[in-house]
Amino acid sequence: MNQAQTQDQTQVLKAVDLTRHYAVRRSPFSKPATVKALGGASFILNAGQTLAVVGESGCGKSTLARLVTLIEKPTSGTLEIGGLEVTSAGQQTIKSLHKTVQIVFQDPYGSLNPRQKIGTILQEPLKINTNLSAAERRAAAEKMMARVGLRPEHYDRYPHMFSGGQRQRIAIARALMLNPKIVILDEPVSALDVSIQAQVLNLLADLQEEFNLAFLFISHDLSVVRHIADEVIVMYLGRPVEHGSRDEIFANPQHPYTRALLSATPMADPNRKRARIKLTGELPSPINPPSGCPFHPRCHYAKDRCRQEVPVMQPAGASQVSCHGVEEGRITD
Repeated sequence: MNQAQTQDQTQVLKAVDLTRHYAVRRSPFSKPATVKALGGASFILNAGQTLAVVGESGCGKSTLARLVTLIEKPTSGTLEIGGLEVTSAGQQTIKSLHKTVQIVFQDPYGSLNPRQKIGTILQEPLKINTNLSAAERRAAAEKMMARVGLRPEHYDRYPHMFSGGQRQRIAIARALMLNPKIVILDEPVSALDVSIQAQVLNLLADLQEEFNLAFLFISHDLSVVRHIADEVIVMYLGRPVEHGSRDEIFANPQHPYTRALLSATPMADPNRKRARIKLTGELPSPINPPSGCPFHPRCHYAKDRCRQEVPVMQPAGASQVSCHGVEEGRITD
């Protein structure tokens, strides 16, 4: 997408050391355990920019999305949206910011109310959050439908009458009805056929350029991320392990986990070969994470320091990396 050089670089979101823990019970009589779902996420998102957050299932991507959309509050850390610090804000401030941040979910089949017509679905955000008349709401809904490639006769149809790609266009239209500044895209194309994925991604690129939107793009598909992102955060077991520009991450990955993810990504050029890096073992439980670096049980470069000391994000080339091996120069090309 890469509109960062041409769009207004207004900062719309800033996160500093965002952390989210959950207390859970394994049985009715056991003591509560703590699930460390997210730890230490820091980033800045500018208008017109796409920041992709990638990693395996359970790495904290969706938890981060819930914090940014104000569905949940962080356990610690700070979050600023439009210059307002929201982690300690009152309910009225939180409610006003719901217009600023919207989300498009992964499943276009489950995110739309099957009992409502498309026109009603699109009008609902305006009915709740504005004083527009019924005629004005309908006009705004029809205009947005046209913008995402839906026809006027679709207004009075139900979601089950549409394909997956069309339903995701409806979900995108609904997210944009309140003119948000930030849109969270939670795996928005993973449930779609590849040919439809490209159409939806191109639509998102056009909408971002037209409305100067900031996208937080949650994904496990690095081939999609390579097409859409300006910056990339790679996460593992709730913690960011690498953060840099899209071009730097894909051309010069530093962290062993980033390298393993990229080695499993199909390449369009059949003449380029990349050695496959196989990760051994399973993703550890966030209830009982490993000591030291959370990646060390699966890392070929792990040393004693990695097992004892949690690494912090530090500059490495043009990126930020959380890895003792990179810091010490033990991990090279």
